[in-house]
Amino acid sequence: MEAKAILRNCPLSPRKMRLVADVVRGQRVELALNILQWNQKPTYAIYLSKLIKSAIANWGQSNTGERIEDSNLFVKSIMVDGGIVVKRLRTAPQGRGHRQRKRTNHVTIVIDSLKKNEVETVNE
Repeated sequence: MEAKAILRNCPLSPRKMRLVADVVRGQRVELALNILQWNQKPTYAIYLSKLIKSAIANWGQSNTGERIEDSNLFVKSIMVDGGIVVKRLRTAPQGRGHRQRKRTNHVTIVIDSLKKNEVETVNE
């Protein structure tokens, strides 16, 4: 059974967040957290690792009686969408102002567990 976690209005650029999200898409949860721990963009990786941990906790709430270690969880899908854009003015020469866009994003992650026969085919 799958579980979902959503992060809204993250104050980081969605284009850069997609670069980090593409690395962990389809990976097992343990491997994804390990990849994010040593990522080159630590600010983005912190948000994604917290979101994966939240999705694991959501999975644990909906699947009582099952162990997380035995369930073979993996990142089924991860989507990064653009959020609101806050527009600010930055001073420019000769009394002008240039527009500065501070972008935000929304991240949705879905994790699922592999079944027994799927685990055997993945390991082969």
